[in-house]
Amino acid sequence: MTLEEILESGNYQLIDVREPMELEMDGEIAGAINIPLGEVEERKDEILNSDKPVVIFCRSGNRSGKALDFLNHEGLKNGYNGGGWADLKQKIENL
Repeated sequence: MTLEEILESGNYQLIDVREPMELEMDGEIAGAINIPLGEVEERKDEILNSDKPVVIFCRSGNRSGKALDFLNHEGLKNGYNGGGWADLKQKIENL
């Protein structure tokens, strides 16, 4: 499935890998779990145990790509890079 198809289904878990300070400064997406990139390795089970497709995002898509690469290596089967938070939020709001 594509990212757009996952978003349209409404059945997904959002993971925001930005730092908490960035959420305060820039904003966030309702329902997203904040797991900063530096904590992904130690909190990987929270993500790997999701029974829904996982959409990972950050400010631009760079850190979320790194997180997704790591999680795929750890066995994540249904992960998607949502890219930058502002673009992803707009996509969700426009559904």
